[in-house]
Amino acid sequence: MGISRSRQRIIARFLIYVAAAVVAAGILAPPVWLFISSISTQSELLSVPVHWIPQNPTFARYVRIIRAASEGGEAESTFKRSMINSIIVAFFVTVLCVSIGTLSSYAFARLPVRGKTQLLFMILFIYMLPPIAVVIPLYETMSRFGLLDTHIVLILLYSAFLTPFVVWIMRGYFLTIPKDLEDAAMIDGCTRVSALFKVVLPLSVPGLVATSLFCFLMSWEEFFMALIFTSSPAAKTIPVAIAEFSGRHSIDYGMMATGGVLAALPPVLIALLFQKYIVSGLTSGAVKG
Repeated sequence: MGISRSRQRIIARFLIYVAAAVVAAGILAPPVWLFISSISTQSELLSVPVHWIPQNPTFARYVRIIRAASEGGEAESTFKRSMINSIIVAFFVTVLCVSIGTLSSYAFARLPVRGKTQLLFMILFIYMLPPIAVVIPLYETMSRFGLLDTHIVLILLYSAFLTPFVVWIMRGYFLTIPKDLEDAAMIDGCTRVSALFKVVLPLSVPGLVATSLFCFLMSWEEFFMALIFTSSPAAKTIPVAIAEFSGRHSIDYGMMATGGVLAALPPVLIALLFQKYIVSGLTSGAVKG
């Protein structure tokens, strides 16, 4: 006896819910365990079997980081300073990448640039280039200009590697905007530039917000270049500061987990506030390429 259609739909829906629950559990398990580790004592973290629920939860590590002095050589002080460094670097990288990348992507989307297809693939090649392949010449160049261990070196490097990402995303988004709107604006007296700022960019807000958020998140979590090009608390970013909780003879897993939770809060809050722009911006930009 065959299964009725209604029962098939119920089974299919049940399997979808089960799959969604498994995926959600896999996504939520790491941050939940990170938070549990941050409020567990060192003995509970090293105990066997594992204590999934801390018996003596404590927020002392958060207090130590928040009350840490702004200057000093301890890991807590370095972490507090590194959070400020990460905010500064991520902010200026986002501004530079979005400003330069948006203008470039508009030119690729609208202007008759000779060989723009080849240029676009060259830009894509730059974005796909692994940083480790060029880290030695970049280090020598920045050393000659005296830019090592500064905010400027990270801003320049991150901007160089993230601008191609902005160009590709925003070019796809501009292609979804009807060109007739710009033509109508120019008939009414607007120049190409004024049509861009008065017509195109206001319609591109979802794409701009999504691209800005991704630039901010990518520069916020980058570790390799920050490790190579910075060496003091004055320029180190959060990923490097978290790694320093691991010493030569011991590893403070609790402080590493606490640093991970604090480092994740700004990106998570930003993503939650602007999630509709992220989804609409990326989906609209993916229609044409």
